[in-house]
Amino acid sequence: MINISTMLAENCTKSAVLFNSKKRILEYIAELAHQRLPEMSEYTILESLMTREKLGSTGIGGGIAIPHGKLKTVTEPILIFVVTKEAIAFDAIDNQAVDIFCAILIPEEQCQAHLTTLAGIARLLSQKELTRKIRHCESNEQLYQLIINASEAMGTT
Repeated sequence: MINISTMLAENCTKSAVLFNSKKRILEYIAELAHQRLPEMSEYTILESLMTREKLGSTGIGGGIAIPHGKLKTVTEPILIFVVTKEAIAFDAIDNQAVDIFCAILIPEEQCQAHLTTLAGIARLLSQKELTRKIRHCESNEQLYQLIINASEAMGTT
């Protein structure tokens, strides 16, 4: 059981952003994460995400990517949820461009929590109706509420 409402902050939920490259979206995710983790540099956060991407793309198909990284100083998993206005090339497994990014930063030693969180997010984003609504959110607040409500309805909070 994962608790999305404790992992996701409204200021780390962004809708309709404009980026055109995999590197730039990961940099933006690191910038947002830095707001939640001021003690960690954006570079360290970006490095953890890039290290994972080098092992293989976190683009899971259907326009969705779940970039993730492990960090020593993180005590609880943190989510960063970003939806781009236009899909960008992300080397996803289905070769489709990606517009929904749910990044997860996880404490380095919590491997089981990491897998549980990834599975919960993947399950949540496997709902076609939800991803359709996510793509049509007009504000950060609307997107945040949609994700929190959907996760509560699914019992992942």
